[in-house]
Amino acid sequence: MRPIQDSGFASPPQGGRPAFAGLLATLGLAAGTAIAATVVSIGIARADTIGGIVDNDVGMFALALLLGLIFVGMGGITALMLPTPRRRD
Repeated sequence: MRPIQDSGFASPPQGGRPAFAGLLATLGLAAGTAIAATVVSIGIARADTIGGIVDNDVGMFALALLLGLIFVGMGGITALMLPTPRRRD
């Protein structure tokens, strides 16, 4: 049986490649986001949803578009207002 002092979580080993791992994760997330956006765009184009909405309820479509833009703007402002992390050197 192991002593209690040796149990638990250990700090990661020094000298790894955290920058490369972060870059790889960022590239993977960017590629996944681009693929998802492409698939959704193709689905919308094939369904012709916007044409059906605009033909029937122009006011509702404009309101939904306005609210969507407001939410995107609020998210952007929130992201800009976040404090910058301090470096621990």
